[in-house]
Amino acid sequence: MTLKIERFRTRVRLSGELRSQHLGQVEAELQECGAAAVLDLEEVNLADVEGVRFLNGCEAKGMSIVQCSPYIRAWMLQERARTRKP
Repeated sequence: MTLKIERFRTRVRLSGELRSQHLGQVEAELQECGAAAVLDLEEVNLADVEGVRFLNGCEAKGMSIVQCSPYIRAWMLQERARTRKP
């Protein structure tokens, strides 16, 4: 499965699998939205580690990530904790 990207004003909605090869396109759509961009992951059913790191980077920049599945959110937290360790 691929990733479907839809942009509605300041919201970018993703559907499918968030994989490393899609991140450039997602980033471009988010830049079109400006500083108030919101990333909606309601229909994302799979992510790879680069996708999870990308999501953490988005949050670190102050972007809102909404409707994220519990397993992706848990992986984001785990990855954040892993990168903080000395």
